[in-house]
Amino acid sequence: MATREGCHCPGAGGQNNNNSILYHILKNDRLTTTEEQQTITKPQQHQQHRWHRVSSCSSSSSSSSRLELRQQQACSCGTSRRRGSLRSPQVTCKAASAVLVKTLRFVKNVPCFRELPEDDQLLLVRNCWAPLLVLGFAQDRVDFETTETAEPSMLQRILTGGSGSQSGLTDRQGEPLLEQSTDTSGVSLADIQGIKAFLKKCWGLDISTKEYAYIKGAVLFNSDLPGLRYLHYIQSLRREAHQALNEHVKLIHRDDTTRFAKLLITLSMLRAISPAVVAQLFFKPVIGAVNMEDVLLEMFYGK
Repeated sequence: MATREGCHCPGAGGQNNNNSILYHILKNDRLTTTEEQQTITKPQQHQQHRWHRVSSCSSSSSSSSRLELRQQQACSCGTSRRRGSLRSPQVTCKAASAVLVKTLRFVKNVPCFRELPEDDQLLLVRNCWAPLLVLGFAQDRVDFETTETAEPSMLQRILTGGSGSQSGLTDRQGEPLLEQSTDTSGVSLADIQGIKAFLKKCWGLDISTKEYAYIKGAVLFNSDLPGLRYLHYIQSLRREAHQALNEHVKLIHRDDTTRFAKLLITLSMLRAISPAVVAQLFFKPVIGAVNMEDVLLEMFYGK
């Protein structure tokens, strides 16, 4: 196993469990639940940092995982064309902001993450903030209600298309979300159903605090991203997270031989959740036209 030079963390093959990345993940995850929650605010000025677009690489999954993902996706009968928005945006956006604050604090408090160069940190945060946020929703039992909105007409798409690309949000293929320039357009009901299906899956499995911690470690250290400088080290951390999750499940759930596979399927469902959709649904009512990446930078490096 290759680890980065000078790092004080043992990685997947470390001998001291109390100094492992997962030990600190568990420790810091408990600490964040008792800290004062904050609310998200608009950044006061443009950041001097620039985030570079990173395309996520899809990793292979089991046939059962692919089947479940297909079942959560919209059918061709028009579900993907229907759109929805939050029924109570003030309440839900406040809860989402609190979870985001806890999520970013959790990431910053992981020692091995802080050991990484800034470029790798930015790539990982940009990639993982949305799935970690949805995981935080599941762990904190944050539910939300939506209402269906009218789909923008072709004329509305043409008239608002110029400002849509300025939002900085893109869909899974990297194309600007033109509808995001209007508050009433909402997001696809299929995407909303995907988020709700993930939450329902987590709650149905009754995932424990330790299991959430190990899953967060696997999500945070995503070695599939191109451009990582310490790729092998990040790979070792993700392997450690998967291994620790497997060992924990075997120890606690000895009679359930399929639980680890079910948790991996649940984890794979996160890949279908678009960060642009998460930003549009849970944060645009608060930040308006402000770029979500600017908000993340302000929150992550502002203190």
